[in-house]
Amino acid sequence: MTDFTPISALIGGGLIGLSALLLMLLLGRVAGCSGIVTNALSFNKAENSERPWRLSFIMGLILGPVLVASVTEFSLPQSNDLTLITTIVGGLLVGIGAAVGGGCTSGHGICGIGRLSKRSIVGTCTFMATGFVTVFVTNHLFTI
Repeated sequence: MTDFTPISALIGGGLIGLSALLLMLLLGRVAGCSGIVTNALSFNKAENSERPWRLSFIMGLILGPVLVASVTEFSLPQSNDLTLITTIVGGLLVGIGAAVGGGCTSGHGICGIGRLSKRSIVGTCTFMATGFVTVFVTNHLFTI
């Protein structure tokens, strides 16, 4: 278990909220990572004009933690105990869930709830409940 760090959690949450708000105000777009990645990789010509900001957003997701780790005591994970097959199956399940749910946890949880979307509130509650059940099953009923 990691140490509870309320100050850094508040700062991080505030920055995520601020960036989601700025994306909505400046570009009229929701900061849903699955949609941003899907459309950045799309070959649809209608999406080409939005590709630069989408790729910049993705690069920020990657470079942000690297930059923070280089100037603070924050450290990035160096390894995990998951097998390759577990990682692939998990990634596929997340992708399928985002497609079926009409968005991902970031789009529904951060932006949808902030807009008081009933669909996003139900979706986020479903994501959280599924996460709780998954942790319980994998930690207490069997190990993957």
